[in-house]
Amino acid sequence: MPIVVVGNVFVDIKGFPDNKYIPAGRNAGSVETVHGGVGRNVAEDIANIELRPRFVSMVDDTAQGAEVIEKLNHHKVDTRYVISAPDGMGIWLAVFDGTGDIAAAISKRPNMDPIVTLLEEHGDEIFADADSVIVEIDMDKDIIKQVFKYAEKYHKPVYAVVANMTIASQRRDFFHSIDCFVCNEQEAGMLFVEDFSKLTPDELCERLSQKVISAQIPSMIVTMGSRGAVYASMKGEKGTCPAKKVDVQDTTGAGDAFCAGAAAGLTYGKSLKEAVEIGTTLASSVLSLSENVCPRFLPSELGIQVDMQD
Repeated sequence: MPIVVVGNVFVDIKGFPDNKYIPAGRNAGSVETVHGGVGRNVAEDIANIELRPRFVSMVDDTAQGAEVIEKLNHHKVDTRYVISAPDGMGIWLAVFDGTGDIAAAISKRPNMDPIVTLLEEHGDEIFADADSVIVEIDMDKDIIKQVFKYAEKYHKPVYAVVANMTIASQRRDFFHSIDCFVCNEQEAGMLFVEDFSKLTPDELCERLSQKVISAQIPSMIVTMGSRGAVYASMKGEKGTCPAKKVDVQDTTGAGDAFCAGAAAGLTYGKSLKEAVEIGTTLASSVLSLSENVCPRFLPSELGIQVDMQD
């Protein structure tokens, strides 16, 4: 049975300076265009650990949109519920600073209205046989309502990831129904209206534990870049996980790979601690590559035991 991923597809335009990035200057370098979007990345990353995710999304009704679907099909992602329509994909423009970190970025979100109709008409067949659901929590509110309606109807765990925390903060009424929310420390700070940037992993772990209990969020995982990740649940489970040391080429997509690994682990019976370790492994594999794509793993290589799907 599949993990269902509900999220966006973006075209990522990334600029890399040849030398030190000068914010107010003209920077010579290289520019590349790749398929992106949090939902698309997560779906592909799950497929790359030899699972067969079902992707619910949209692409443009253009050759570029068709290329996105073709690539996902090649990775054995179920794309039957990916709609082709005008303005179906977003655009993310980013400039990197030469160390693998983003110096500046701007994005244009797609029009996702047709997804609401898709879920209304095909929600039962999409979610009934799912093992779990991963959703971009900052999607249109009507889409989120539909996702949680079907997840509750068929008793499916929901794991949430975020692309735009400003929008996600307006979805606070859904956070009580999320089995685990995965985000970075800046996004966690925006959610709880607190600056976590100067906290050590141990300090953030303790603070996060207090926050999830008071906010009644079942569990959260917060990534801290090179400082690793922390996790906490309402039941009192909490801890830290160090990052793996790698030669960072590009940070894009590492958070999505982390979410894919953590959600896959939780879906198939791993503890929160074990799921964070799996997410860390996948994220580190992405960081060392020049493209934001997760290398292929067998579930058993990550300690995941699951009946392989047809």
